[in-house]
Amino acid sequence: MKAAAIDCGTNSIRLLIADADPATGELKDLDRRMEIVRLGQGVDRTGRLAPEALERTLEACRRYAAAIEGHGIEAGRIRFAATSATRDAQNRADFVDGVREILGIEPEVITGMEEAALSYTGATRELAGAGTALVVDIGGGSTEFVLGNREVTAARSVNIGCVRLTERHALSDPPTAAQIAALTADIDAALDEAQEAVPLTGADTLVGLAGSVTTVAAIALELPAYDPAAIHHSRVPAATVGAISDRLLASTHAERAAIPVMHPGRTDVIGAGALILSRIMARSGAAEVVVSESDILDGLLWSTVERRPGRA
Repeated sequence: MKAAAIDCGTNSIRLLIADADPATGELKDLDRRMEIVRLGQGVDRTGRLAPEALERTLEACRRYAAAIEGHGIEAGRIRFAATSATRDAQNRADFVDGVREILGIEPEVITGMEEAALSYTGATRELAGAGTALVVDIGGGSTEFVLGNREVTAARSVNIGCVRLTERHALSDPPTAAQIAALTADIDAALDEAQEAVPLTGADTLVGLAGSVTTVAAIALELPAYDPAAIHHSRVPAATVGAISDRLLASTHAERAAIPVMHPGRTDVIGAGALILSRIMARSGAAEVVVSESDILDGLLWSTVERRPGRA
């Protein structure tokens, strides 16, 4: 059964077109792509989607619409979810109207709790033997924490993300010690908030999702180029994550851009993203993080195939 899913976050917009078999749980990618559009540019400060960010994102939607049409996928098998930046924007109706016109479907501005549950489904569906898993999805505008063992038992979304924190703290190049201290305090306060709903210690497995995490893993693996197959289900020790975070925060923009696996759209925000992951690992006490290339995008597609919109 062919279906398509689009995940539009604060930093990137991603498309997955796949052939899915609910009976076997197998998912065969037909087209998986990502573009950095920075939809959340300035949203933390202004509360609105910037016109140029909105246009960048809608242009990507036009390309995705052409790909979906090329695979002959009907509207009932397409799901579009927008997350943190769109949730926070006063003018989100402009975005919703634009997507509806381009794709012919109603985009969903999902809640942080829905985002968390979908991320859990995508990350753990093929992760056998994980036991109790704490899934953390570090996005551009928010981070989701989900605890479960096959089924979700607790979840919380908090407003820390690599784009939001980079803009909020106006990080210099490289950040000063005072800026890093303020950034760390901001992250730790959000972890206190998350812990009110989700136990952050005691899970059998810590699973990390999204671009900040996969980029840290790619650096840890010393890959000559970004390789999703090598990154998927790799395990990165906590000490390595901490060292990479320190390295990125001490680097200039040019030094980060020279890292072979660094996507140009992440160069300016990866330091904050890596620090979020490092602080989560310190708080959870996890010895390592299992990195997953499967995430909310996969969860969205499965929910479409199984005709269970809004549920993981």
